[in-house]
Amino acid sequence: QVQLVESGGGSVQAGGSLRLSCAASGGTFGDYIMGWFRQAPGKERRFVATISRSGGTAYYADSVKGRFTISRDAARNTVYLRMKNLKPEDTAVYYCAADQSAAVVTTLYSQYDYWGQGTQVTVSS
Repeated sequence: QVQLVESGGGSVQAGGSLRLSCAASGGTFGDYIMGWFRQAPGKERRFVATISRSGGTAYYADSVKGRFTISRDAARNTVYLRMKNLKPEDTAVYYCAADQSAAVVTTLYSQYDYWGQGTQVTVSS
């Protein structure tokens, strides 16, 4: 059983930056593809970014491409989401997720096995 704990959310003005962290425990970090999703009020949870087990492959939603960067640190069992040039439409609860079965990366919500509790990101204009 993998436990995921996100941190680093907060309130920023448009154009600002934040770095989210997700610490994993209870499993072998290198066995899992990691992903970030977000959910705005009244909307479905949507894919943001995913990274392969080795960290060599990453994939992003079009809405964040060029502004967000996902990375992972095997020594710290942690995955990060660096967000820059934030926009009000990035406001959401951000969730970290882990998947054991996909081949390289996956954008599918239903594919992920474990989820964190979420961290709020609020971007004001």
